Amino acid sequence: MVVNRLLLIPFLLLVNIGGLNAQNKKSIYSWNNLPKVLIPVFKADTFNIERYGAKPDGSLLNTNSINSAIRECSAKGGGVVLIPKGLWMSGPIVLQSNVNLHISRSAILQFTTDKAHYKLVKGTFEGRTSMRNESPISGTDLENIAITGEGIVDGGGHVWRAMGKDRVTDNEWKKLTATGTLSSDGKTWYPSISYAKGAQTTNASYYNPEKSETAYKELKDFFRPNLLVLTNCKRVLLKNTTFQNSAAWCLHTVGCENLTFDGVKVRNEPNAQNTDGIDIESCSYVMVENSTLDCGDDGICIKSGKDEEGRKRGKPSQYVVVRNNTVYRGHGGFVIGSEMSGGAHDIFVTDCNFIGTDNGLRFKTVRGRGGVVENIFIRNINMRGILRDAILFDMYYATKPAVPINGQIEVPQVTVATPQFRNFYISNVVCDGADRAIVIRGLPEMSIKEIHLENITIRANRGIEVIDAQNISLTHLKLAGMQDEQQIKVENSINVRLDDKKIK
Repeated sequence: MVVNRLLLIPFLLLVNIGGLNAQNKKSIYSWNNLPKVLIPVFKADTFNIERYGAKPDGSLLNTNSINSAIRECSAKGGGVVLIPKGLWMSGPIVLQSNVNLHISRSAILQFTTDKAHYKLVKGTFEGRTSMRNESPISGTDLENIAITGEGIVDGGGHVWRAMGKDRVTDNEWKKLTATGTLSSDGKTWYPSISYAKGAQTTNASYYNPEKSETAYKELKDFFRPNLLVLTNCKRVLLKNTTFQNSAAWCLHTVGCENLTFDGVKVRNEPNAQNTDGIDIESCSYVMVENSTLDCGDDGICIKSGKDEEGRKRGKPSQYVVVRNNTVYRGHGGFVIGSEMSGGAHDIFVTDCNFIGTDNGLRFKTVRGRGGVVENIFIRNINMRGILRDAILFDMYYATKPAVPINGQIEVPQVTVATPQFRNFYISNVVCDGADRAIVIRGLPEMSIKEIHLENITIRANRGIEVIDAQNISLTHLKLAGMQDEQQIKVENSINVRLDDKKIK
């Protein structure tokens, strides 16, 4: 298909785009009828890890003691495994059903930086089955589990991550490069030769059953572990605990049901590679509330698998409530994608603050993902100091649109691999400071559809771009601080409505 590209300025939209005629799903929930999330309940029995030989001297590895306490607690019908005050060094911990791992306010659960204690396992990362190092905390096919208490879980992630020279000071770079190895251009530091080999190998982490164990071991350091991974678990509670210094993603849940994050804190350095705060992948009935995140990547992120593998899994993230949270720094405050191939729907976000993030509300995908993201309800969002876009819909994540030749571009046909964004309702957003206010950028073959924004006030250097979109409404819109004379740009779209617009 060939499409002419026309640049149209405010209020005029005219070229209709062909697309997939998938039927819209009506939401069964509303702001007055939010999804209900079940929380786990535990016996009062307490299993103190000191009874199993654990010592808080900051050097003894307490891995066996902690895991023994967890196993016995579960075997006896469940209860609380207590990590009392002190500095507790450990290797990987495996949760069990009916166990509440409680970390006291004055306790630090410190995971060892000795990589030899983390075995290679088949896991999931960035939406694909991947080879990983074992996570510091993990659990699979469990029911009724929790991590509670106001203590600290430290993943020791700094020994795993690479670093760009442009992301540290000269003194920090000098200290880093006293160990490890550099990329061929001298701009990236790798913690080991093993990591460097992985970084230079295409799709190194993708799991291939025909690949030898030896071949994976040569690249072991490259397979950075997520700090916490819970897979196919039911009735999960993470409450009040601080999780910090993850090697890659911090809190990653896959295929879980009835999942609650309440008062959780995530702390990662802003230059820490891929250190997302919360990644909710293919989960149902989820509550994220009263939490604070300061991340090196996306803050609160909804995912559902990547490309063909995600579509085959076919398990959307659904019935999610996100409320009363604050995200500092990070690539996005609240994010959907880019791995959203299983779809996402019926998601409610309210009363959140984003301060200093690269983007505020960030919805991202790309050709090849497929999947439908729909029925997304967002309100009462405050932002300040957003470095890029306050509100971003982007179907060219990590890619660029084709360059028109003689005003025309070649457009792919719509297939199951064509992603869709539709039915977003966003209201009561205030942003004091951003580079760009709003970007809605669909695909020529698949418009972003039915995006409704109401009561939006944004101070930004640049205004609004709407490209390859359909049925877009902006009501009670106030823009300030614009440096670009053309404050609203519309291209190749239909039925974009702007009412009560004010610009100063």
